[in-house]
This record gives sequence, C-alpha cells and structure tokens, in this order.
Amino acid sequence: MPSHVTESRLYGGVYSAPEFAAVFCDRNQLRQWLEVERALALTQAEMGLIPAQAAREIDRAACAEQFDLVALGQENRRTGHILVPTIRALAERCGGGWGEYVHYGVTTQDILDTGLVLQIRQAWALTLARLRSIREHLLALARAHRSTPMVARTHGQQALPTTFGYKVAVWIDEIDRHLQRFDEAHERVMVGNLTGAVGTMAAFGAHGFELQRRTLARLGLGAPRTSWHCARDRILDVAGLLVQVAVTIGRIANEVYHLQRTEIDEVREGAPAGKIGSSTMPHKQNPSTIDLISALSRMIRAQMLALTDAAFHQHERDGTAWRIEWAALPEIFVYAGALLARMDEVLAAGLEIRVERMRSNLDLLGGRLLSERVMLALGECVGKQTAHELVHEASMHARHGELPFRDALLGDARIRGAFAAQALEDLLDPVTYVGLAADMVDLVAGDGAHDTPGATASGH
Repeated sequence: MPSHVTESRLYGGVYSAPEFAAVFCDRNQLRQWLEVERALALTQAEMGLIPAQAAREIDRAACAEQFDLVALGQENRRTGHILVPTIRALAERCGGGWGEYVHYGVTTQDILDTGLVLQIRQAWALTLARLRSIREHLLALARAHRSTPMVARTHGQQALPTTFGYKVAVWIDEIDRHLQRFDEAHERVMVGNLTGAVGTMAAFGAHGFELQRRTLARLGLGAPRTSWHCARDRILDVAGLLVQVAVTIGRIANEVYHLQRTEIDEVREGAPAGKIGSSTMPHKQNPSTIDLISALSRMIRAQMLALTDAAFHQHERDGTAWRIEWAALPEIFVYAGALLARMDEVLAAGLEIRVERMRSNLDLLGGRLLSERVMLALGECVGKQTAHELVHEASMHARHGELPFRDALLGDARIRGAFAAQALEDLLDPVTYVGLAADMVDLVAGDGAHDTPGATASGH
C-alpha cells in the first residue's frame, strides 16, 4: 500500500517520473549490487584469486529477477543488516559450494557505494536528457520571441523595456552552465570503491590496486586513489548539481507563475480541454503544473540539508550518517526527475505567450518606463546628474498628477527646450529601447548571422 507521495496512486504520479523511480526501485538497487558482486568475482578469477568455476557460478546466479525482495526485506529486519541477506541468498543460488567465494574480501559499503554510483549513472543520463529537452523547447521560444517587446521588472516594479526572447535566453544560458557542470563533474562522480573493511585493501594484499581498477573498469567506473567510505563529497557533488538545476527550473516556474497573474497576464500555462482550475470557481485557470514545479524545486533543496548532514562521517565509516543517504539521495533524484518531467511537459504543450498584453503593459506608466532614455538624452545638454534630477521631478509630477510623462516633461521649461517635439516622441517609444536584447538571444542560440553584438542595437 503506497504511503509516500512519490508512489501515491491518488496523486497520479505527479511527484515522480517513472523512469527515475525505476532507477531507485528495490529491484534495480539489488540488480546493481549484484552487478558489482559479479564483476568482482569475474575479475578475481581472471587474476587467479578465486577458482574460475566459482566466478562462473556467481555470474550465473547473480540475476536480480530471481530474488525474493519480500524475503530479503524480512531477513534485513531479522539480521539488522542491509546486505548480508543478499550475500547469503546469492551464495545459496551457487551450485557446488562455489557460493563460498561470494563477496570475497570486500565490505558492505564497497558494494552499496559502487552500486549506488551505477544507479547515479543511470539517473545522470536521464537528467541530462530531460534538461536538454527543456533547453530545446526554451530555445524555440527564445527564437520565436527574439524581438517581442515586454516590460522588464526590478524589485517587482516596471523598470525598462526588454524582449521576451531575452528573458528566455537568460534561462537557457543558465541551463548551459548546468550542462557544463555535469560534464566537469562526471569524471569525479563516476568512481566506485572496493577497498575493504576500513579502506586499506588489507584482504586483497598486493593485488588490491589492480583488482579494484580492473573490477571497476569492468563496470565502466573509475578507481579512487583512496577509499571514499567516509568522504562523501562525490555524493554532495551530485546533490549540488540537482539542487542548482532545481533552483533554475523553479525560478522559471516562479516567473511564469507571476507573469500569469491576472493583473499582468503576459504568459499562461497551457490549459488543455478538461483541465479544471478550481472546484468552486469555474472561471479559474490556475497554473497548476507550474505550482507543482515550484514546490518540487523547494523539496529538492530541502534534501540537500539531509545529505550535508550525511557527509559528517566519523572515523573510517559511520552508519549513523551513511543511512541518511539511503533515504535522501533516491528522494532528491526522484523529485528532480518529476521536476524536469513536469517542466518538459509544460513547455512541450506550449506556454501561451500574450504578445498584445506584453505590448499594452509597456504603456502602463504613461511613458515613465523610458525615463532612463530621456535622462541620457537630456544629459548630453545639461549633464547626467542634472538630467537625473530634472527627469526625476518630471516623473514624480506625472505620477502624482496622473499626467502622461510626455506632458510632464514638456511642462518643464528646463527640459522642453532640449528636444524637438518628434525627438521626444521617438525617445518615448518603448519598442525601440530594448538595447542588445535580441543580439544576446542570438549569442545564446548560436545563430551565426547575429554573432556580432550591436548588429541590431537600439539606444537613445
């Protein structure tokens, strides 16, 4: 009976993505443990450390689908040990007494940590695939709205004109840095560990380094210079990457959420037929998936605290800290999978971009949105600091007197004489004051025709 939100039938799986949940399910975890045991035995046989027949039997018997998960769980509770029931079950499945060579010279944490890295590798690929898909959707959006003018806001207030394509390009640029971070971290993270009880390889003798290297190479993993039983920075590396991605995706979701507010109404989450916004207010069109994405980003971030606590190992191994990882790392990945899947789905379905509303919102301040442009142009005549004071006075006069900014400017003789009438009209056109926004979209998109910054610049 599911009790966790990631497995809930009532929530319809929105808190998890099936492919990520499958990576961290019991059966796949067991499969990766057995993969490590299999690789270890085969390598030991190649090196003459155990009989070849023992390795063949272990290889044959290490089939996760043949193990009873319920029985293993019961034995786990009875023995108080997470891996011993699996070791015993694997040994029993080996004929001819060859099971005596199962788990030869390694310790539980060797198998669990190396198996975990194999799971991380699977989830890593899924994460990158989703992140790249999100990037492609955003790239199409940025290109389509490269020059679509809209209001830029700072401190929650209208600030200057920009383009929607530029806003999206900032998101893409951030995602690109995450992709770079994943590339840079890959070699550090994809490292196993087969160093024995306290990390000294004592049970392997002089063969330790070669045995570890060859076994891990068989699994497609790198070999560490020393044991990382108590050094959990690799796990924190992974968690940190997921948290950074979650913050970016959550920030995008939060932006869409606020741009969908009725008073702004510039971007809307798609609303397919049959989607219900409220059980009591039939008119509502809520950004429900965007809501969920924002919540997931915070839930992912919360797991970082647990994983940071789990890094405070004592001595050479510490079960009190290590056990935190068993719960927190799968959870952060499953939530991250849901976050990425939901954002991918929202973008694939299509955001509704309200171009006309973006344009009308540019005029909400009656022209005051262009105060910087007017100030800079006036500054050429009277100096920038003086111009700032004059334009500020005109802005406050327009605001409090509910006047068009143009009228407030022309009402001040100190300003009126500095501009021809049409020149002031041109300065107050928000569509022509978006700076290099479109050029930066091109730089992020890699569109070579616009690689020279300033090619389409507009200024005062």
